[in-house]
Amino acid sequence: MQDEKHWYVIHSQAGSEERVEKNLMQRVRSLDAGDRIFQVVIPKEQEIEVRGGQKRTVTKKIFPGYLLVEMLMDDKSWAVVRNTPGVTGFVSSQDQDGRLVPVPLDDGQVKSILNKEKEAPRLRVGFSKGQSVRVADGPFQDFVGVVDEISMDKGKVKVLISFFGRETPIELDYLQVERI
Repeated sequence: MQDEKHWYVIHSQAGSEERVEKNLMQRVRSLDAGDRIFQVVIPKEQEIEVRGGQKRTVTKKIFPGYLLVEMLMDDKSWAVVRNTPGVTGFVSSQDQDGRLVPVPLDDGQVKSILNKEKEAPRLRVGFSKGQSVRVADGPFQDFVGVVDEISMDKGKVKVLISFFGRETPIELDYLQVERI
């Protein structure tokens, strides 16, 4: 089919990406397909979660249920991947004859996806604009307010707090606010 290696996307059963990766690599070794299938990657990224006033870094799958496979596409490599337990198919499109044909990813897309894992963790906020929150720390501790603005780049949130009978905007750090 093709004489150069490309990255392809395969679909797996949800939540079983690690098992599929392990099964596929085992099949590559046992069926001596290492000269056709080179890498299997589960795209992941680091996120900072704020829960209960605590920051923690967690690894999240970017595309749950999908894996990337770098391979030379031919009948043998296709069969090795396609017949791996847990693989439900390739991400593909129809050709002019109506057959499903696996579609390779562009090099730019692959670089972007693979670089996500190397990037600094991004902050995941557990609240949104208009949501009621409680101030967990600082001089306004235990005050209840409404999120007015979220500044991801600064790590700050602007909360409208009813203070002396009128709403007052207060800028707080993410760690100082918790959902009600």
